Amino acid sequence: MASMSTYAILGCGSVGHVVADELVAEGKDLLIIDRDEGRVEALRDQDLNARQGDITDPEVAQSIAERDVILILSSNVDVNSTAIENLRAQGDDQFIVARASDPVSGDELANAGADVIINPSAVIAESALRALESGELEYRARQLSEVIDDTEKRMAIRIHRSPDPDSIASAAALRLIAESRDVEADIVYEGEIGHQENRAFVNLLGIELVSIHDTDSDDYDTIALVDHAKAGAPDAEADAHIIIDHYEHDHDHDVPFTDIRPNVSATSTILTKYIQELDLTVDQAVATALLYGIRAETLDFKRDTTPADLTAAAYLYPFADHDTLEQVESPSMSAETLDVLAEAIRNREVEGSHLVSNAGFIRDRDALSQAAQHLLNLEGITTTAVFAIADDDIYLAARSKDIRMDIGKVLADAFEDIADIAGHSTDASAEIPLGIFTGIEVSDDNRQTLLTLTEEAVKKKLFDAMGVESSNGSGS
Repeated sequence: MASMSTYAILGCGSVGHVVADELVAEGKDLLIIDRDEGRVEALRDQDLNARQGDITDPEVAQSIAERDVILILSSNVDVNSTAIENLRAQGDDQFIVARASDPVSGDELANAGADVIINPSAVIAESALRALESGELEYRARQLSEVIDDTEKRMAIRIHRSPDPDSIASAAALRLIAESRDVEADIVYEGEIGHQENRAFVNLLGIELVSIHDTDSDDYDTIALVDHAKAGAPDAEADAHIIIDHYEHDHDHDVPFTDIRPNVSATSTILTKYIQELDLTVDQAVATALLYGIRAETLDFKRDTTPADLTAAAYLYPFADHDTLEQVESPSMSAETLDVLAEAIRNREVEGSHLVSNAGFIRDRDALSQAAQHLLNLEGITTTAVFAIADDDIYLAARSKDIRMDIGKVLADAFEDIADIAGHSTDASAEIPLGIFTGIEVSDDNRQTLLTLTEEAVKKKLFDAMGVESSNGSGS
């Protein structure tokens, strides 16, 4: 069996005293050396193994040569540096922890040979920030609970148009919180549940959603907007009581409860923190949904992932159904989606790292979003926009992994008041009346002509909004 490590503390001020107490409490073999005779006597009175010595003396370094771990905790950085140099001069491979006063002195101690640098001021600041974060979360959780408790009839949890997994998962989590407080809630969506992954996500997890067309506003006396922000323009929030989102809004809010955190990458992360703070039992479906929501927003932790996203995912992981996650992430691709993808590849125009393509005529609008996502995997491409005609409208799906670009704002800038736009900075869509650019009435006979006339206008507006100039070429 391996022998237990032995420790020495050189320079035992207030910091060293605290460390010494912890080490002794853990049963460690500890020797303390300090130049202050009165302090050494006080340590001995507490039955600590302490002796007097100047820690800059090479003989002190020699006397602790057999100790495995050395903590040099004097408040004098120059003294600490000398002590490190004496230890390293002996050629022993001891593990040295040294106290610094700032980043510059930390670099000096590292260069002298310290393995780990500690800065008490930084440790105190970090601890204070953690306490503040914990206190703020507790306060917000209490506020959120109070707003939910004020519900007398029912709560509507509204998510953004054609919702994505983060929206759906966040809403499912808020409904769980509401149910824990004996408040019934509906998840209300607009548009369609597009993209095969999203439909698989909802179906496999059994998440019940209600179309806004099947609801009566009089049934609800509490309205929550969760991951609901509409790209490029303020939401209609007049009746809202709760707003929770991870995208920064460019307008003020006058609602009882607001939690908008652009410093995390998923609204699912925010709701996971509330579930933890409220000490709720998270069921498997909600845990799986939240974990997938975080993974989808961060591209499986490859994009803009924050420590909060990672800790939330780590909390959810044991509760999630990973077989279901695998099914959600690998939905079958329909024949039409393959055709749309092939057409989009043929017609692509690339300017720099931006790709725009016309996929022609489609029946399944969901195929556009899948094509835009697949084209984002092409080498050198950071932004994609794929458009096509369905019925009497041009539908457009856009994706971006460029952190400098807000693709929702790009679509808003490109089409201003002529399109219905939904989405966020990395994933957005637009619906544009087919005849808007020409003023020509749409008929079965002239749809191909209209598409030809509008194709270059759509491409030019997109590239202009992206900040690049279209060559009007066929692409590469």
